[in-house]
Amino acid sequence: MTPEPDSIRLLIVDDHPVVRDGLVAILHQGEPDLEVVGEAGDGKEAVTRWRELRPTVTIMDLQLPGQTGVEAITAIRREDPDARVLVLTTFDGDADIQRALEAGARGYLLKNVRRATLIEAVRAVAAGQRYLPPATAARLVEAMESERLTARELDVLALLAKGMRNREIAEALHLAEPTIKIHVNNLLRKLEVKDRTEAAVVALRRGLIHLEP
Repeated sequence: MTPEPDSIRLLIVDDHPVVRDGLVAILHQGEPDLEVVGEAGDGKEAVTRWRELRPTVTIMDLQLPGQTGVEAITAIRREDPDARVLVLTTFDGDADIQRALEAGARGYLLKNVRRATLIEAVRAVAAGQRYLPPATAARLVEAMESERLTARELDVLALLAKGMRNREIAEALHLAEPTIKIHVNNLLRKLEVKDRTEAAVVALRRGLIHLEP
């Protein structure tokens, strides 16, 4: 079938084939202006397929094997600052949202979104607009109002969340134990928590870190 001249060409990026199949069915159902032109199962393939297809909108998951969704968005936008990416993910932390938007995503949706909202977001992003549902925008405000963690503090936080003590973290990062203690104290203050366990819980909720599957 010959696509409409003004059709919105879509690239779907998700590591689960059943999710990609579902999105294809949803986007094609009764929507003649939407055309899925390609799929990718990981971040590296996403960049390759984007180069080949130059879609109007790329629908991108964040949790991908190898190269993450944020890394793929960054690579795509480096080649074309006008590239339009809509994130569709299960990650709902304010830090996840902030990272994706800073990488260049034009919209951010969760996978529990309704079909009508997904289609509305696709058309908005295709038109060059931003699309953030109210709840997502509120989480972004939370991120902007929070004191940002340094790269080293994030390293410490990731190891702390694995249950490592200061001495173990110091050995892993090749730092002195008193330095780690300072970083931990700074983390507790910035995250506004009382102890290491609460710090790990808040960090996972906000998407500051992710446990490896």
